[in-house]
Amino acid sequence: MTIPTATLSHLHRADGSATYSQGGYTVVAGVNGPVEVQRRDELPEEAAIEVNVRPAVGVGSPKERQLESIIHSTLRHVVLTRNHPRTLIQVTLQVVSTPEDESLLRSTHSLSILPSLLQASILALLSASIPLSATFNAALISLSPSGSLSLNPPSKALADASSVHVFAFSSHGDLVVSESSGCFSVSDWERAHDEARKVCIHGPETETDGAMEVEGEGAQTNLQSFVEKVVAERVEKERYWKDST
Repeated sequence: MTIPTATLSHLHRADGSATYSQGGYTVVAGVNGPVEVQRRDELPEEAAIEVNVRPAVGVGSPKERQLESIIHSTLRHVVLTRNHPRTLIQVTLQVVSTPEDESLLRSTHSLSILPSLLQASILALLSASIPLSATFNAALISLSPSGSLSLNPPSKALADASSVHVFAFSSHGDLVVSESSGCFSVSDWERAHDEARKVCIHGPETETDGAMEVEGEGAQTNLQSFVEKVVAERVEKERYWKDST
C-alpha cells in the first residue's frame, strides 16, 4: 500500500478542487457552490447537496449510484447546509485511474474505491471554503480467511478476503460511515472498527490486547494529520504573496 498523496485547488473553473491518490486509485473532485438551484430541488431552510461519481471508463452504473448515495448522506452530516438556504452545493468526483488488477474483485467487494472518493470530496470542500461542522477521514479494512486484518490492501488481497469494511470518522471521533460486505462476526467488525479509528483520527490508540496487528505499509499513517498537513501547505502557498511583501 502506498502513502496517500493530495493536491488542492488546481482546477481553475471550480470553486474548490482536490486530487487524492491511494492504493492505485486516483480521484479528482470539484466543488461548485453555493450556486443557484432549480426550483424543484430548492430546500427552503438549507442548501441542497448534489453528488456525481463518474467512472474512469464508460458511463455510470448502479455501483456509482450506490456510492453517490453513501457520499451524499455523509456530506449532509458535516456540511453546514443551513448557512446557505435555497442554494446548491455540487460535488463532482471523477475517477482518473484504478488498480490494474481491479477486475479480480468480486461485485460484493466493490467498496474499495469509497475511501478515496470520501477523502477527495472532503478535501475539495475544504478547498472551496464550504462551512463544515467537522472534517472526516475514511479507511478500508479487509479481513482474510485466516482472521488477519489489512489496511487499504491491494486488489489481490481484497479478492481473497472474507469481508471488506469501510469506516469514516469525523474529526470529533464520531463514526459517520460504516459499510461492510462479505461474511464476518460482530467481533471481526469491532476489530476492523478499532483499527480504522486509529488511522483516521488523532488521540490515544484503542486498546488492542489480544488483537492481531494490521498488515500494510500505511498502518502508521494518520489520515487526520495528513489532511491537516495538506491544507496547511496550501494555506502557506496562498499566503506567500503576503508574507513576501
